[in-house]
Amino acid sequence: QLQLVESGGGLVQAGGSLRLSCAASGRTFSTYRMGWFRQAPGKDREFVARISRSGGTTNYAGSVKDRFTISRDNAKNTVDLQMASLKPEDTAVYYCAASSFGGGDYARDYNYWGQGTQVTVSS
Repeated sequence: QLQLVESGGGLVQAGGSLRLSCAASGRTFSTYRMGWFRQAPGKDREFVARISRSGGTTNYAGSVKDRFTISRDNAKNTVDLQMASLKPEDTAVYYCAASSFGGGDYARDYNYWGQGTQVTVSS
């Protein structure tokens, strides 16, 4: 069992930056592939970024590539999402997710989820 708690959301102006953090419980954090997803009002949950168990491989959605950076610290059981050059269309609830199997670009690939943190980007 893994519990995930996100933090770091808030209101920021377009062009600004935010850093989201996800703290995981449990001693097996390093065995999970981790991802960040987001969901805007009226839209489906969408993939943002993911990172391998060791942190050596990362993947990003095209809409955030070169602006967002995912990282993890297995010693601290955390995974972060550094967001820069934020746009109003980045406004959404951001979710941290953990996968004990595939860990791909789809929500169905993940079996543990946090409660989400709101990010609002004003124009």
